[in-house]
Amino acid sequence: MKRLRILLADDHAVVIEGLRRILDRPEFEVVGVASDGWALLKTAARLQPDVIITDIAMPSLNGIEAVRKIHEQNQKPKIIFLTMHPELAYATAAFAAGASGYVLKSAAGEELISAISDVLDGRTYISKQIAPSMEHAREVGPGKHRGAIDGLTHRQREVLQLLAKGLQAKEIAATLNVSSKTVEFHKYRIMDALELRTVADLTRYAVKHGIVE
Repeated sequence: MKRLRILLADDHAVVIEGLRRILDRPEFEVVGVASDGWALLKTAARLQPDVIITDIAMPSLNGIEAVRKIHEQNQKPKIIFLTMHPELAYATAAFAAGASGYVLKSAAGEELISAISDVLDGRTYISKQIAPSMEHAREVGPGKHRGAIDGLTHRQREVLQLLAKGLQAKEIAATLNVSSKTVEFHKYRIMDALELRTVADLTRYAVKHGIVE
């Protein structure tokens, strides 16, 4: 029987070791580990895993943006977010990015294997603790700005994440290898799209919607 190839992404070594123990089964093979979002992108492209289990909050690039980029590169792994965040905004952002599963770290020992099974069968898995709230949110409909954030460009989402982390325009420009004027242009386009007025508003928005922790 072909073993399921799994890639793990989390910046905490103790979490990775815990996942290795949970996944220590004949049918699974942990083929790689990444400790930040950019490393996840590179490792996923190199290893082409069947399943990626990733945290949301990671250095350099968060898990949600990394997953967006993985799907944009026409990679087709099943994605399960394993996170400490029970807030619906995080879960909604995760599924919008292309996830098939959302498991709380507190329930990993009980739910992770079931989540893997479900996503491989083409189903969506949501941790039991938040599943009722997610179902209610779907019935009510998306939040005011959900469509707006999905309409941002890749570079705008990168700028938003870095702004929310407290970086100045010059620092963002150096990180993304663009000019400060380009960063300012993106900042004001983001504010216009999201109907926000200040960087503080952007930061609160980014936290609420799972763009940064």
